[in-house]
Amino acid sequence: MAKKMWGGRFGKKTHPLTESFTRSIHFDYKLAAADVLGSLLHVQVLAKSGYLSSSESAKLIRGLKRILKDIRGEKSVAASAEEDIHSYIQNQLHKHAGDVALKLQTARSRNDQVAFATKAYCKNALAGLMRDILEMSGSLVDLADKYKDTVLPGYTHLQHAQPIYLRDYLMAYTAMLERDLGRIEDASARISLTLGAGALAGTPVLADRYNLKVRELIAELDGVALKESGIELKPTGNSLDSVSDRDFVIEIIASLSILAMHLSRFAEDMIIWSTAEFDFVEIDEAFCTGSSLMPQKKNPDVLELVRGYAGRLYGNLVSVLTMMKGLPMTYNRDMQLDKEPLFNSIEIVSSELQVLNGLVKALKFNKEKIAARLKDEGLYATDLVYYLVDKKVPFKQAHTIVGKLVQYSLKEGIRIQDMPEKALKKFSAKFVKSEVAGLFDPVASVESKKSIKRK
Repeated sequence: MAKKMWGGRFGKKTHPLTESFTRSIHFDYKLAAADVLGSLLHVQVLAKSGYLSSSESAKLIRGLKRILKDIRGEKSVAASAEEDIHSYIQNQLHKHAGDVALKLQTARSRNDQVAFATKAYCKNALAGLMRDILEMSGSLVDLADKYKDTVLPGYTHLQHAQPIYLRDYLMAYTAMLERDLGRIEDASARISLTLGAGALAGTPVLADRYNLKVRELIAELDGVALKESGIELKPTGNSLDSVSDRDFVIEIIASLSILAMHLSRFAEDMIIWSTAEFDFVEIDEAFCTGSSLMPQKKNPDVLELVRGYAGRLYGNLVSVLTMMKGLPMTYNRDMQLDKEPLFNSIEIVSSELQVLNGLVKALKFNKEKIAARLKDEGLYATDLVYYLVDKKVPFKQAHTIVGKLVQYSLKEGIRIQDMPEKALKKFSAKFVKSEVAGLFDPVASVESKKSIKRK
């Protein structure tokens, strides 16, 4: 069994079943870089506090940087015998630096250590997610610009509603992503990285008074993926809250769940629009798969998985909320179970944004098929209503008149545009055939909507 960071009061070895049941290194190894960063900062604290000599601190710093170089990105760490990544790093440091490594836990607990590492990991991960969102949004904007003059049927209840610009449809998703970006920015801004909470009651060391140079230290750690995360160290306001708070985990997963929902809705639209029944859009083969039985199939599996993964994120959110709801203050081992849902949610959404970004760049819209669907006169029924309203017919009355006109058209199998003026005037004396015919123009329809302030 690996050396533990605790155990003096125990007379027995931990049962192998307990070892197996309580281990977390198989998933918290992802905190390695963030944990080393916290340890390097803590070395500065101990040196400035007089707990370490300059030679001791230098030895620890060399050892920690060597560990970081050895384990960066190595999943093999997950198979080690230690119970968690913090114990692994401590034991590796003892091998590299000798007994001086035993001083590193002075004025520190794994409770505040894991809180710091998780927050630092999140800061960095959210910086990456924000880049992914901006890239996805940019691809949607480029696609909207490419098809800026294309009009297609808009839908409510998945039924033809009114003509809309394709660019407005695509920009609706950029609006969603803009809100997602704001939520993630807010979540990141609320994450405070602190040292000095100890197990729960604080420590005799004034860590926040030493003006630790966090950014400079990150810059020295060549290759560490923490450089763009805006990490800054702040004073510990309340040590109990520092070790017991997991609001930031819940807020992140909640924000990502909303983002995943938006991506799922987009995926659903593209799945429907790519069917033979719609044929509005062509999804590039590079983002599709085939069938092991049916040779003709071109399946939108990427989009279907995006749709399916939304449920996984909802489950992750509920799992952490449920885990936290009954915990007494302050730290409890239950809180170990926040990591897998957190890591899983971040990785899923990051992957979705990246693959969808590529898929969006390659989308092609079938203008001919879209134009054919725009011949449905029902799409212009509301324009007919406004036509009558402009002729001083009360809206409710105009709505009823056009409804009856549509019903007659469907029943008799005659297009409204083809009806003689005499037939139109049976529904309203205000109808003028030449004027009515001009209303069945998709561009005229969308351009008649003056309330929209397009970007």
